[in-house]
Amino acid sequence: MSTINTLDFESKLTDELDKAVVQKSVTAFMADNSFRQKFVGARTVLIPDVDFSGLGNYDRDGGFANGSVTVNQESYRLTQDRARSFSIDREDMDETGIAGLAGQIMGEFVRTKVAPEIDAYALSKLAGIATEKNQTVELGSGETLADNCFKLVNNAIEKVAGEVGYDEEIVVFVNPAVYSALMNTTELNRTLEMGEFKKGEISTNLHKINNAYIIPVAAPRMKTAYTFNDGVTEGETDGGFLPGADADEIGILAMPKKAGMLIKKTDKVRVFTPDRNQQMDAYKFDYRLYYDLLVKKSNENSIYAYIY
Repeated sequence: MSTINTLDFESKLTDELDKAVVQKSVTAFMADNSFRQKFVGARTVLIPDVDFSGLGNYDRDGGFANGSVTVNQESYRLTQDRARSFSIDREDMDETGIAGLAGQIMGEFVRTKVAPEIDAYALSKLAGIATEKNQTVELGSGETLADNCFKLVNNAIEKVAGEVGYDEEIVVFVNPAVYSALMNTTELNRTLEMGEFKKGEISTNLHKINNAYIIPVAAPRMKTAYTFNDGVTEGETDGGFLPGADADEIGILAMPKKAGMLIKKTDKVRVFTPDRNQQMDAYKFDYRLYYDLLVKKSNENSIYAYIY
């Protein structure tokens, strides 16, 4: 790559692809919650969970009531180590066109494969926490989604707010069936508004109900279980992910915006020119994403779902 500094190109391409993930992934805002984590070894991260004593009475003779601050360094293990390698023959591009073509190809890869997989994994894991703790909302006997979607969504919002308070930002992921029913109900006339939602450096306008952001999600990303293909085993060479055989639909997933933490240890592209590529006369692009969606134990009770 004589006309392009390889290391500089790798850095810029990695940055652009990371921005593409933020733009196309509905769960990317959870990376904003990832702070003060400390890696211990290759796969384990320590995240502080802080607990305090409450207020006590002040005594004019004895002074302050003693309290305590407990900092538990909870250990979490990252599980998603995903990668792909792509090759583009030397004759398919010239030196001056590699930057543009590589950006288009890898950008499309992130848009159609990476972002959907991150969302599917993260949302299924969050729904699993809600299900395990029996934190679900249900339609009543004889009720239909078309006629009762607003009540169902509002019920989930109220349950989350009841756990964390009404001053916390709440997000509600909804699948197409719930979103369509919600947008067609007449009950939203007085409660639906628009609000600015931030994820990283990107801002977008989303519908809000009772101060909670409504985030519509494509149906393939809203299942309770997935199989993540390894890319090499027979039958899995296409890679990517598929709904599990017994997967249910996630209709609604409500939670505080700060509850989930998207931790990424590796998010990088390596670029090899044909002269550096020892396998073939082609440009080679290696993409690796090592991540996980973590929820502190203190936040697990604030996640509610509608599963059907």
